[in-house]
Amino acid sequence: MEVMAKLAAVGVTAVVLSAVLKKNTPELALLLVLAAGLWMLTLAAGGLGAAAALMEELAQQAGLSEALLEPVVKTVALSILTKLTVELCRSAGEGGVAAFVETAGAVLALLAALPLVRAVAQLMGELLS
Repeated sequence: MEVMAKLAAVGVTAVVLSAVLKKNTPELALLLVLAAGLWMLTLAAGGLGAAAALMEELAQQAGLSEALLEPVVKTVALSILTKLTVELCRSAGEGGVAAFVETAGAVLALLAALPLVRAVAQLMGELLS
């Protein structure tokens, strides 16, 4: 809860300052938003270790190999990175670039998930035979 309060405070402050700066120096406003976003990501990244540890523990309890978890983690990471990049491009007024990043992110997420699809298909084949 404390971390979210900090994130909200930085986010609101960055938006207000960006709105003021955007009138005279839009480039500086974009840099401010980018810096605030990176700081917020760094603050939120602290919780990733706990989430990864829980995923590993659950995978061990379920008897799953780490090879099955890797595509899920990669797909989630690609999704987050794509979303952030798209929103940054849109904030800079580059909707066309945002659309290309969104499409590329979807393709890369699909590619990252293919090993998981292959494992599920093999499991289904084993269950049906």
